[in-house]
Amino acid sequence: MEFLYDYGLFLAKAVTLVAAIVLVLAAIAGIAAKQKQGKGHLEITSISDQLKDITDYARQVILDKASLKKLAKAQKKEQKQEKTAKENESGRLFVIDFKGSMDAHEVDRLREEVTAVLCIAEKQDEVLVKIESGGGVVHGYGLAAAQLQRIKDKGLKLTVSVDKVAASGGYMMACVADKLLASQFAIIGSIGVLAQLPNFHKLLKKNDIEFEQHTAGEFKRTLTVFGENTDEGREKFQQELEAVHVMFKSWVSENRTSLDIAKVATGEYWYGSQALELGLIDQIGTSDDYIMSVFPERDIYAVKYAVKKNVAEKLGMSFAQGTERALMRVVNTLPEWFKR
Repeated sequence: MEFLYDYGLFLAKAVTLVAAIVLVLAAIAGIAAKQKQGKGHLEITSISDQLKDITDYARQVILDKASLKKLAKAQKKEQKQEKTAKENESGRLFVIDFKGSMDAHEVDRLREEVTAVLCIAEKQDEVLVKIESGGGVVHGYGLAAAQLQRIKDKGLKLTVSVDKVAASGGYMMACVADKLLASQFAIIGSIGVLAQLPNFHKLLKKNDIEFEQHTAGEFKRTLTVFGENTDEGREKFQQELEAVHVMFKSWVSENRTSLDIAKVATGEYWYGSQALELGLIDQIGTSDDYIMSVFPERDIYAVKYAVKKNVAEKLGMSFAQGTERALMRVVNTLPEWFKR
Protein backbone atom coordinates (compact mmCIF):
# COMPACT_ATOMS: atom_id res chain seq x y z
CA MET A 1 0.00 0.00 0.00
CA GLU A 2 2.89 2.32 0.75
CA PHE A 3 4.18 1.70 -2.78
CA LEU A 4 0.78 2.63 -4.26
CA TYR A 5 0.67 5.82 -2.20
CA ASP A 6 4.19 6.80 -3.30
CA TYR A 7 3.35 5.99 -6.88
CA GLY A 8 0.16 8.10 -6.71
CA LEU A 9 2.11 10.99 -5.21
CA PHE A 10 4.75 10.70 -7.93
CA LEU A 11 2.05 10.63 -10.62
CA ALA A 12 0.41 13.76 -9.19
CA LYS A 13 3.74 15.60 -9.22
CA ALA A 14 4.40 14.46 -12.78
CA VAL A 15 0.97 15.69 -13.93
CA THR A 16 1.59 19.04 -12.21
CA LEU A 17 4.95 19.40 -13.94
CA VAL A 18 3.50 18.55 -17.35
CA ALA A 19 0.64 21.01 -16.78
CA ALA A 20 3.14 23.76 -15.90
CA ILE A 21 5.13 23.08 -19.07
CA VAL A 22 1.94 23.11 -21.16
CA LEU A 23 0.94 26.48 -19.67
CA VAL A 24 4.35 27.94 -20.54
CA LEU A 25 4.11 26.66 -24.11
CA ALA A 26 0.56 27.98 -24.37
CA ALA A 27 1.75 31.41 -23.25
CA ILE A 28 4.49 31.35 -25.90
CA ALA A 29 1.97 30.26 -28.52
CA GLY A 30 -0.38 33.08 -27.49
CA ILE A 31 2.37 35.67 -27.92
CA ALA A 32 3.37 34.22 -31.27
CA ALA A 33 -0.26 34.12 -32.42
CA LYS A 34 -0.36 37.90 -32.12
CA GLN A 35 2.48 38.12 -34.59
CA LYS A 36 1.71 38.26 -38.28
CA GLN A 37 1.10 34.76 -39.59
CA GLY A 38 2.76 33.77 -42.84
CA LYS A 39 0.45 32.11 -45.35
CA GLY A 40 1.13 28.61 -46.55
CA HIS A 41 2.02 27.85 -50.13
CA LEU A 42 1.32 25.04 -52.52
CA GLU A 43 4.17 22.86 -53.78
CA ILE A 44 3.69 20.62 -56.81
CA THR A 45 6.71 18.55 -57.81
CA SER A 46 7.12 16.00 -60.57
CA ILE A 47 7.78 12.53 -59.20
CA SER A 48 8.15 11.37 -62.80
CA ASP A 49 11.11 13.71 -63.30
CA GLN A 50 12.69 12.54 -60.05
CA LEU A 51 12.41 8.90 -61.10
CA LYS A 52 13.84 9.71 -64.52
CA ASP A 53 16.81 11.48 -62.90
CA ILE A 54 17.45 8.45 -60.68
CA THR A 55 17.27 6.13 -63.67
CA ASP A 56 19.60 8.27 -65.78
CA TYR A 57 22.16 8.58 -62.98
CA ALA A 58 22.14 4.84 -62.29
CA ARG A 59 22.64 4.08 -65.98
CA GLN A 60 25.54 6.51 -66.26
CA VAL A 61 27.28 4.84 -63.33
CA ILE A 62 26.67 1.25 -64.41
CA LEU A 63 26.78 1.31 -68.25
CA ASP A 64 29.82 1.86 -70.45
CA LYS A 65 29.93 4.51 -73.20
CA ALA A 66 28.94 2.13 -76.00
CA SER A 67 25.91 0.90 -74.06
CA LEU A 68 24.89 4.46 -73.17
CA LYS A 69 25.05 5.49 -76.81
CA LYS A 70 22.93 2.53 -77.85
CA LEU A 71 20.48 3.27 -75.04
CA ALA A 72 20.17 6.93 -76.07
CA LYS A 73 18.96 5.89 -79.52
CA ALA A 74 16.45 3.49 -78.03
CA GLN A 75 15.22 6.17 -75.62
CA LYS A 76 14.34 8.56 -78.45
CA LYS A 77 12.05 5.91 -79.88
CA GLU A 78 10.60 5.19 -76.42
CA GLN A 79 9.92 8.88 -75.81
CA LYS A 80 7.86 9.11 -78.99
CA GLN A 81 5.85 6.04 -77.98
CA GLU A 82 5.48 7.45 -74.45
CA LYS A 83 4.18 10.74 -75.79
CA THR A 84 1.63 8.92 -77.98
CA ALA A 85 0.51 6.78 -75.05
CA LYS A 86 0.04 9.83 -72.84
CA GLU A 87 -1.89 11.58 -75.55
CA ASN A 88 -4.18 8.55 -75.73
CA GLU A 89 -4.57 9.32 -72.03
CA SER A 90 -4.36 7.08 -69.06
CA GLY A 91 -4.45 10.26 -66.98
CA ARG A 92 -2.11 11.83 -64.46
CA LEU A 93 -1.52 10.57 -60.94
CA PHE A 94 -1.54 13.11 -58.09
CA VAL A 95 0.07 11.97 -54.85
CA ILE A 96 -0.88 13.37 -51.43
CA ASP A 97 0.94 12.38 -48.22
CA PHE A 98 -1.09 12.42 -44.98
CA LYS A 99 0.61 11.70 -41.66
CA GLY A 100 -1.97 12.24 -38.96
CA SER A 101 -1.54 12.98 -35.26
CA MET A 102 -3.99 12.55 -32.36
CA ASP A 103 -5.62 15.97 -32.83
CA ALA A 104 -5.74 15.59 -36.65
CA HIS A 105 -4.53 19.17 -37.19
CA GLU A 106 -3.00 17.99 -40.48
CA VAL A 107 -6.49 18.07 -42.00
CA ASP A 108 -5.99 21.81 -42.58
CA ARG A 109 -3.21 21.03 -45.04
CA LEU A 110 -5.13 18.10 -46.51
CA ARG A 111 -8.11 20.27 -47.42
CA GLU A 112 -5.80 22.71 -49.26
CA GLU A 113 -4.12 19.85 -51.13
CA VAL A 114 -7.42 18.26 -52.12
CA THR A 115 -8.79 21.61 -53.26
CA ALA A 116 -5.70 22.21 -55.40
CA VAL A 117 -6.05 18.80 -57.07
CA LEU A 118 -9.76 19.31 -57.74
CA CYS A 119 -9.01 22.67 -59.38
CA ILE A 120 -6.68 21.12 -61.98
CA ALA A 121 -7.66 17.45 -62.26
CA GLU A 122 -9.49 16.02 -65.25
CA LYS A 123 -11.86 13.07 -65.45
CA GLN A 124 -9.19 10.53 -66.38
CA ASP A 125 -6.80 11.56 -63.57
CA GLU A 126 -6.31 9.64 -60.34
CA VAL A 127 -5.39 10.61 -56.78
CA LEU A 128 -3.15 8.47 -54.57
CA VAL A 129 -3.30 9.32 -50.86
CA LYS A 130 -0.59 7.84 -48.64
CA ILE A 131 -2.02 7.53 -45.14
CA GLU A 132 -0.06 7.01 -41.94
CA SER A 133 -2.10 7.41 -38.76
CA GLY A 134 -3.10 5.50 -35.66
CA GLY A 135 -6.20 7.65 -35.30
CA GLY A 136 -7.27 10.37 -32.90
CA VAL A 137 -10.19 12.72 -32.26
CA VAL A 138 -13.44 11.73 -33.95
CA HIS A 139 -14.38 15.15 -35.34
CA GLY A 140 -10.89 15.70 -36.79
CA TYR A 141 -10.69 12.38 -38.60
CA GLY A 142 -14.31 12.65 -39.65
CA LEU A 143 -13.40 15.86 -41.47
CA ALA A 144 -10.29 14.24 -42.95
CA ALA A 145 -12.41 11.38 -44.33
CA ALA A 146 -14.84 13.94 -45.75
CA GLN A 147 -11.95 15.60 -47.60
CA LEU A 148 -11.18 12.31 -49.35
CA GLN A 149 -14.87 11.87 -50.14
CA ARG A 150 -14.66 15.17 -52.08
CA ILE A 151 -12.28 13.47 -54.51
CA LYS A 152 -14.76 10.68 -55.23
CA ASP A 153 -17.67 13.11 -55.46
CA LYS A 154 -15.75 14.91 -58.22
CA GLY A 155 -15.68 11.65 -60.21
CA LEU A 156 -11.95 10.98 -59.79
CA LYS A 157 -10.52 7.59 -58.92
CA LEU A 158 -9.21 7.54 -55.35
CA THR A 159 -6.50 5.07 -54.34
CA VAL A 160 -5.22 4.89 -50.76
CA SER A 161 -1.95 3.29 -49.75
CA VAL A 162 -0.99 2.32 -46.20
CA ASP A 163 2.71 1.61 -45.73
CA LYS A 164 2.77 1.53 -41.92
CA VAL A 165 -0.53 2.12 -40.13
CA ALA A 166 -4.12 3.20 -40.77
CA ALA A 167 -6.02 2.37 -37.61
CA SER A 168 -9.16 3.81 -36.02
CA GLY A 169 -9.49 7.33 -37.51
CA GLY A 170 -6.78 6.42 -40.01
CA TYR A 171 -8.93 3.55 -41.29
CA MET A 172 -11.98 5.82 -41.26
CA MET A 173 -10.12 7.80 -43.92
CA ALA A 174 -8.64 4.83 -45.78
CA CYS A 175 -11.92 2.96 -46.29
CA VAL A 176 -13.22 5.78 -48.51
CA ALA A 177 -10.88 4.64 -51.31
CA ASP A 178 -11.99 3.02 -54.54
CA LYS A 179 -8.88 0.89 -54.15
CA LEU A 180 -7.13 0.31 -50.83
CA LEU A 181 -3.70 -1.30 -50.64
CA ALA A 182 -1.39 -1.88 -47.69
CA SER A 183 2.03 -3.37 -47.11
CA GLN A 184 2.14 -6.87 -45.68
CA PHE A 185 2.87 -5.81 -42.11
CA ALA A 186 0.93 -2.53 -42.06
CA ILE A 187 -1.49 -2.17 -39.13
CA ILE A 188 -5.09 -1.98 -40.31
CA GLY A 189 -8.48 -1.71 -38.61
CA SER A 190 -9.15 -0.85 -34.96
CA ILE A 191 -12.76 -0.03 -35.80
CA GLY A 192 -13.70 1.00 -32.30
CA VAL A 193 -13.87 4.01 -29.98
CA LEU A 194 -11.64 4.70 -27.00
CA ALA A 195 -11.81 7.28 -24.22
CA GLN A 196 -9.81 7.23 -21.01
CA LEU A 197 -8.97 9.68 -18.26
CA PRO A 198 -7.42 9.55 -14.79
CA ASN A 199 -9.37 10.54 -11.69
CA PHE A 200 -7.61 12.26 -8.79
CA HIS A 201 -10.68 12.69 -6.55
CA LYS A 202 -9.48 10.30 -3.81
CA LEU A 203 -6.00 11.84 -3.82
CA LEU A 204 -7.44 15.35 -3.45
CA LYS A 205 -9.82 14.21 -0.72
CA LYS A 206 -6.97 12.53 1.19
CA ASN A 207 -5.06 15.82 1.13
CA ASP A 208 -8.12 17.89 2.13
CA ILE A 209 -8.32 19.62 -1.26
CA GLU A 210 -11.81 20.52 -2.41
CA PHE A 211 -12.82 20.60 -6.07
CA GLU A 212 -15.95 22.35 -7.33
CA GLN A 213 -17.57 22.03 -10.72
CA HIS A 214 -20.82 23.75 -11.72
CA THR A 215 -22.84 22.84 -14.80
CA ALA A 216 -26.23 23.64 -16.31
CA GLY A 217 -27.74 20.61 -17.95
CA GLU A 218 -27.92 17.10 -16.51
CA PHE A 219 -25.19 15.66 -18.70
CA LYS A 220 -23.12 18.74 -19.49
CA ARG A 221 -20.23 16.88 -17.88
CA THR A 222 -20.46 13.09 -17.51
CA LEU A 223 -17.00 12.18 -16.19
CA THR A 224 -14.45 14.44 -14.54
CA VAL A 225 -10.75 14.25 -13.73
CA PHE A 226 -10.90 15.87 -10.28
CA GLY A 227 -14.49 15.43 -9.09
CA GLU A 228 -16.27 12.31 -7.88
CA ASN A 229 -17.71 10.34 -10.80
CA THR A 230 -21.16 8.76 -10.56
CA ASP A 231 -22.62 5.57 -12.03
CA GLU A 232 -25.11 7.68 -13.98
CA GLY A 233 -22.27 9.71 -15.49
CA ARG A 234 -20.36 6.57 -16.43
CA GLU A 235 -23.44 5.03 -18.04
CA LYS A 236 -24.13 8.17 -20.09
CA PHE A 237 -20.48 8.37 -21.16
CA GLN A 238 -20.60 4.75 -22.31
CA GLN A 239 -23.78 5.45 -24.29
CA GLU A 240 -22.01 8.31 -26.07
CA LEU A 241 -19.10 6.02 -26.98
CA GLU A 242 -21.49 3.39 -28.32
CA ALA A 243 -23.27 6.00 -30.45
CA VAL A 244 -19.97 7.06 -32.04
CA HIS A 245 -19.09 3.40 -32.64
CA VAL A 246 -22.40 2.87 -34.46
CA MET A 247 -21.63 5.84 -36.74
CA PHE A 248 -18.11 4.53 -37.34
CA LYS A 249 -19.41 1.08 -38.33
CA SER A 250 -22.05 2.60 -40.59
CA TRP A 251 -19.41 4.72 -42.36
CA VAL A 252 -17.16 1.72 -42.98
CA SER A 253 -20.10 -0.41 -44.19
CA GLU A 254 -21.18 2.26 -46.67
CA ASN A 255 -17.71 2.45 -48.17
CA ARG A 256 -16.84 -1.26 -48.09
CA THR A 257 -20.14 -3.01 -48.68
CA SER A 258 -18.73 -6.55 -48.81
CA LEU A 259 -17.29 -6.39 -45.28
CA ASP A 260 -18.67 -8.50 -42.44
CA ILE A 261 -18.82 -5.44 -40.18
CA ALA A 262 -19.78 -7.39 -37.06
CA LYS A 263 -16.61 -9.46 -37.45
CA VAL A 264 -14.16 -6.59 -37.95
CA ALA A 265 -15.68 -3.80 -35.82
CA THR A 266 -14.44 -5.21 -32.52
CA GLY A 267 -11.68 -2.64 -31.99
CA GLU A 268 -9.02 -5.16 -33.03
CA TYR A 269 -6.31 -4.41 -35.58
CA TRP A 270 -4.77 -6.72 -38.14
CA TYR A 271 -1.62 -6.80 -40.26
CA GLY A 272 -1.87 -6.30 -44.00
CA SER A 273 -2.04 -9.96 -45.06
CA GLN A 274 -4.73 -10.67 -42.44
CA ALA A 275 -6.62 -7.51 -43.43
CA LEU A 276 -6.70 -8.72 -47.03
CA GLU A 277 -8.32 -12.01 -45.99
CA LEU A 278 -10.94 -10.11 -43.99
CA GLY A 279 -11.69 -7.73 -46.86
CA LEU A 280 -10.45 -4.62 -45.06
CA ILE A 281 -8.09 -3.90 -47.97
CA ASP A 282 -8.01 -4.82 -51.66
CA GLN A 283 -4.36 -5.54 -52.34
CA ILE A 284 -0.97 -6.09 -50.73
CA GLY A 285 1.63 -3.56 -51.84
CA THR A 286 3.42 -0.36 -50.91
CA SER A 287 2.92 3.16 -52.21
CA ASP A 288 6.28 2.81 -53.98
CA ASP A 289 5.03 -0.32 -55.75
CA TYR A 290 1.95 1.52 -56.93
CA ILE A 291 3.84 4.55 -58.18
CA MET A 292 6.36 2.40 -60.04
CA SER A 293 3.53 0.37 -61.61
CA VAL A 294 2.32 3.45 -63.52
CA PHE A 295 5.75 4.90 -64.33
CA PRO A 296 6.70 6.04 -66.98
CA GLU A 297 3.33 5.67 -68.74
CA ARG A 298 1.71 8.35 -66.61
CA ASP A 299 2.80 11.75 -65.36
CA ILE A 300 3.05 11.65 -61.56
CA TYR A 301 2.95 14.73 -59.32
CA ALA A 302 3.32 15.18 -55.57
CA VAL A 303 0.98 17.82 -54.12
CA LYS A 304 1.89 19.42 -50.79
CA TYR A 305 0.62 22.46 -48.91
CA ALA A 306 3.51 23.78 -46.82
CA VAL A 307 3.05 26.21 -43.94
CA LYS A 308 5.96 28.14 -42.45
CA LYS A 309 6.12 27.47 -38.71
CA ASN A 310 6.43 30.33 -36.25
CA VAL A 311 8.74 30.33 -33.23
CA ALA A 312 6.15 28.87 -30.84
CA GLU A 313 5.34 25.99 -33.18
CA LYS A 314 9.02 25.18 -33.65
CA LEU A 315 9.55 25.19 -29.88
CA GLY A 316 6.47 23.05 -29.37
CA MET A 317 7.60 20.56 -31.98
CA SER A 318 11.10 20.36 -30.50
CA PHE A 319 9.60 19.82 -27.04
CA ALA A 320 7.25 17.11 -28.31
CA GLN A 321 10.03 15.28 -30.17
CA GLY A 322 12.34 15.51 -27.16
CA THR A 323 9.61 14.20 -24.84
CA GLU A 324 8.84 11.33 -27.19
CA ARG A 325 12.52 10.32 -27.38
CA ALA A 326 12.83 10.50 -23.58
CA LEU A 327 9.72 8.36 -23.07
CA MET A 328 10.96 5.77 -25.56
CA ARG A 329 14.28 5.56 -23.71
CA VAL A 330 12.40 4.99 -20.44
CA VAL A 331 10.18 2.31 -22.01
CA ASN A 332 13.18 0.51 -23.49
CA THR A 333 14.82 0.31 -20.04
CA LEU A 334 11.74 -1.19 -18.34
CA PRO A 335 11.83 -4.90 -17.47
CA GLU A 336 9.97 -7.14 -19.91
CA TRP A 337 7.26 -8.08 -17.38
CA PHE A 338 6.34 -4.41 -16.90
CA LYS A 339 6.03 -3.79 -20.67
CA ARG A 340 3.43 -6.53 -20.93
